[in-house]
Amino acid sequence: MSDYKPDPLRYDGRMPYRRCGRNGIKLPAITLGFWHHFGGDRVTENQREMVFTAFDHGITHFDLANNYGPPYGSAEVNAGQILAELPRHEILVSTKAGYDMWPGPYGEWGSRKYLLNSLDQSLERLGMPYVDLFYSHRFDPETPLEETLGALNSAVEQGKALYVGISSYNTSQTREAVAICKKNNWAPIVIHQPNYSMFNRWIEKGLQEEAKQLGVGMIAFCPLYQGLLTDKYLKGIPKGSRADSTEGLLREDELSEPVRKVITTLNAIALDRGQSLAQMALAWVLRDDVVTSALIGASSSSQIIENCKAVRNMSFSSEEISDIDNALEQIQLPPSLWAGE
Repeated sequence: MSDYKPDPLRYDGRMPYRRCGRNGIKLPAITLGFWHHFGGDRVTENQREMVFTAFDHGITHFDLANNYGPPYGSAEVNAGQILAELPRHEILVSTKAGYDMWPGPYGEWGSRKYLLNSLDQSLERLGMPYVDLFYSHRFDPETPLEETLGALNSAVEQGKALYVGISSYNTSQTREAVAICKKNNWAPIVIHQPNYSMFNRWIEKGLQEEAKQLGVGMIAFCPLYQGLLTDKYLKGIPKGSRADSTEGLLREDELSEPVRKVITTLNAIALDRGQSLAQMALAWVLRDDVVTSALIGASSSSQIIENCKAVRNMSFSSEEISDIDNALEQIQLPPSLWAGE
């Protein structure tokens, strides 16, 4: 345990909290995710500093999944140790299950066995009796949706989750999921976590409006498109970046010369707004409050501090929207792995 003491000014108004659809829960406009940089066999000082910095800046929501690492599960172990130093009643902790976690036929997708076994393991790794949000991480085309949603409901009934959500479901799947929960008087779907950014606008084809009509909140993951919507790649591919690594998170055609020209144009618009490109990209996904929160990753505390500044200006003039749309129309990126539709 460290001698960390939370900043008494963490709720001074810098971070807005937005209601999650028509539900009682509120999320900070910026959420810290643990997808990258929180794995390993021990907690690092950098990991601890990032979480404490986030909390001191009003970030009260921390997002995980069972297989975050590497190795799988290590992010939950490390997060649990760090989050134990924060007041549990002031924070929201999310985890998910759906992708591969252990070998054999019961280690992924959306069966009742997998979801509830996974949640039990996540709680053990986190050292917590419950999580605030438990997600079905992806739609399972071979398991009845009633089974998947029934498992989420059981998690709430057993006191292991306070709320439940879905991630990367398309519009019709989302509509059906909400209807099934309502029909069976099960724990409602309070949130949807889709991939959404300037470079991946699939939710605007129907899901965004559907969520609004259903009263479901949304939290956008990859709002910076794996760092492409920052000033990192304005002059090429820097050493040590995700595009320079073997992780395969950014593909060669996503860093073409036309893409870099668009990034340069967007960067100029951001500078005219008094923002960095990353800050504008976050503000852009938050411009409609149907998107409750933008989910960021970070490798340093300074990145978190800079990203939090996005909430200072989340409004866009019609001219700015037009300029951004015109810039984005100049490129056609390949379909995302999480396009949803």
